[in-house]
Amino acid sequence: MCTLSMLLLSLLSPGFTMGQGSLKMPGKSFRGQLPELTEQQRALSTELRTHVDELAAKIGERNVSDHAGLMQAAAYIERSLTKSGYKLKRQTYMVRGRPCHNIAVELRGSSRPEEIVVVGAHYDSVNGSPAANDNGSGVAALLTLARTLATSNPQRTLRFVAFTNEEQPYFQSDLMGSYVYARACKSRKEKIVGMLSLETMGYYSDAKNSQRYPAPLAAMYPSTGNFIAFVGNSSSGSLVKQAVASFRQHAKFPSEGASLPSQLEGVGWSDHWSFWQFGYPALMVTDTAFFRYPYYHSARDTPDKLKYGRTARVVAGLEHVIKELASPDAAKAQGNK
Repeated sequence: MCTLSMLLLSLLSPGFTMGQGSLKMPGKSFRGQLPELTEQQRALSTELRTHVDELAAKIGERNVSDHAGLMQAAAYIERSLTKSGYKLKRQTYMVRGRPCHNIAVELRGSSRPEEIVVVGAHYDSVNGSPAANDNGSGVAALLTLARTLATSNPQRTLRFVAFTNEEQPYFQSDLMGSYVYARACKSRKEKIVGMLSLETMGYYSDAKNSQRYPAPLAAMYPSTGNFIAFVGNSSSGSLVKQAVASFRQHAKFPSEGASLPSQLEGVGWSDHWSFWQFGYPALMVTDTAFFRYPYYHSARDTPDKLKYGRTARVVAGLEHVIKELASPDAAKAQGNK
């Protein structure tokens, strides 16, 4: 029996442990009719749509092959972060003789500055796609969260990073932007205590059987694709549970989570994978991409396909998740009241 088959069978065994991963998450996923959007969530929805329109409708394809588009997207991200009050840090490296930029900003921690929480999203597109969902939605969430948290005072250092070159042909290679970034963090001996990759997170459906999974997970999770997923590898189980617990406490929106063997299809298919390579705990926040989204990696991945009100609910919940990860002492004190 192959190693992957053995891992998949272990998911179904009663003795499945944290050493292998975990399907059991704290709290309960929200069920039932979604409440009306709050005024804040309506504003977030508009903001998210504005970012996605800029990236996918106005700029469009953005990658090393369409380098002008990639540079326009980088400039837009930098303008947005600067407008939110941040000082930019560019990490530039060359690919096929062309400059490519990772763009980072940070809020230095007040009492645990050596401990770092990274929130990241890739801004490049696959060839031939305007990439509204993959990953305009993730970048829109990144920029919105950076703005809403700009005046926070985290105990840990909080970084927001827009990565280049996540898509093929650089995916899971040493030219992937997040790999370049994580490798540099490791060389500086930085202590990253958690990384959240915001990946393809704008599409939701209430249709029956709108959600697929890699075998054998279909028997364990909902068949309706109306939830946000938190996915990590086996070593990131604690981080996944913290994030899911916080989200379920603060957000009235369906959510699922799991820490799974990294060999399982889709589990490592974003920038969190790069951080795993250097021993950092990391997870992906996602609508599950091609397991749900019918326009994945196509010319039809356009802004009109996304559900901005639902994404706004997710982003509002993630704001609390990030606050609690970045300020664990304050979160613990609040929980003890």
